[in-house]
Amino acid sequence: MSNDLRSWFVTSQTIEAIKDWDTLKTPTEIRSFLGLAGYYRRFISNFSKIALPLTKLTQKSEPFVWEQKQEDAFQTLKQKLCDAPILSLPDGCDDFVVYCDASHQGLGCVLMQRDKVIAYASRQLKIHEKNYTTPDLELGAVIFALKIWRHYLYGTKFTIFIDHKSLQHIFDQKELNMRQRRWVELLNDYDCVIKYHPGKANIVADALSLKERVKTLRVRAMGMTVQKSLHDNILQAQQEAVERGNLKKELDYDLTDPAPATTFRE
Repeated sequence: MSNDLRSWFVTSQTIEAIKDWDTLKTPTEIRSFLGLAGYYRRFISNFSKIALPLTKLTQKSEPFVWEQKQEDAFQTLKQKLCDAPILSLPDGCDDFVVYCDASHQGLGCVLMQRDKVIAYASRQLKIHEKNYTTPDLELGAVIFALKIWRHYLYGTKFTIFIDHKSLQHIFDQKELNMRQRRWVELLNDYDCVIKYHPGKANIVADALSLKERVKTLRVRAMGMTVQKSLHDNILQAQQEAVERGNLKKELDYDLTDPAPATTFRE
């Protein structure tokens, strides 16, 4: 695969479309904008927290009242999308590092490879999880990361950093509850080392775990073989998509619909 495809990027045409996007006047327009923003959410830390004032206005039970907090969220997302950093695609299957953190609001994790961010992930706690002890929440964040990035991590050697010291020795602990035993069995399927990392140094995963989340998206894995013409096809499709008519038409969809995840193979 060519080096040009080793990073996802926001094109200049998309940036212009974002800059020119008028103030949102209906729930449908909000869904359309969040459709575009959601596609690039991998670039934006705290995306769901920033978008929350907008997301609330898409709910049927919520009256449509555009206030300053909605305008601030709209402008902040536009700015962050225009300044979006680049996330790298994995280069081989070595040197993966996972940072995990949990709070009583949610779970957060970051996948990195050789100091480059590959992906961010986070989710809100389920109702029953809010009663978990701190060790269970922290271990739950690790399991969350392993499940969503299994296609990257399974069969490779990698390191997991957490900010709860006792979890470093989870494999040696004899007094485990049933939930922890089940999770340890899952951990045994992976060739990983768990290390302690202070919370302040684990700031990205910590921030992700603290944010409020919209309903988690379900994904279906899909394999794709990269052809030489793919790069040109992607650019052409992006240029066509950002035309005002096409962009809003194609992105006007329910954010809770499942979206496929693409796996690139060399």
